[in-house]
Amino acid sequence: MTNKQRTDLIESFIREHKYADLHTLAARFDGSLSTVRRVLDHLEARGIVRRHHGGASLVENDALAQEYDFLARNQRQPDEKYAIARLIADQVEHGMTVILDGGSTTYTVARLLAQKRLQVITNSLPIAGLFGEIGAADTTVTGGSIYRRLGVLVGPLCEQFFEQTHADLAILGGTGVTEEGIWNHNPLLASGQRKMIAASERTIFGLDNSKFGRRAQTLTSPFAARHTIVTDTRPTATVTRAISASGAKLILAGPEDFIRA
Repeated sequence: MTNKQRTDLIESFIREHKYADLHTLAARFDGSLSTVRRVLDHLEARGIVRRHHGGASLVENDALAQEYDFLARNQRQPDEKYAIARLIADQVEHGMTVILDGGSTTYTVARLLAQKRLQVITNSLPIAGLFGEIGAADTTVTGGSIYRRLGVLVGPLCEQFFEQTHADLAILGGTGVTEEGIWNHNPLLASGQRKMIAASERTIFGLDNSKFGRRAQTLTSPFAARHTIVTDTRPTATVTRAISASGAKLILAGPEDFIRA
């Protein structure tokens, strides 16, 4: 296959699917990751795609997500967040019912889940918009009032929705992690997350190393046996002991999980 043929095929694929990750493109079009990166660089220079760590999306479909603050924050530690998101996405199986909250790491997970057949429940407008444009998931959006900075729905209507919901898995973020558990900076966000945790058989928290040692306004949840913490750096001994004592699981992204895009 010539470079032009590969470029044309990748362009057609992204135009059809709106988003694609590096591994999918490399496997489908018989190229190395570095070759695919060069093709995406070329397509970005032509204004066709927007590069993300681990993949690329069709430019015209990023407008909604770019309105929210959390994607600006996604530029902080992007490699770590992508490595964490990959490990989380690998735990999601076809046919699952999955709750996804708002935030930059969770949005990265959502992109990696786009081609899986799932029942997705979310209070995130950017994630709902993403699955509305691409992928195979059936998506349900909660009610509630909009928390504009993140584009998420919060409040009594959102919480009532989760009181009547059952899911196999909840995938959540957080603002801080200490030996007490997972923290969030906003009580409404934390309250909604508690309902998501209660509605799910198990919960995965995706948290990069910048969250450890930080206390925010509200403790969302102490660690529990149904929790998995996925991060890129081993936390302090105090936090590690607290996770272990609770029966929660700790998963660390290794060097092989990082893609320098």
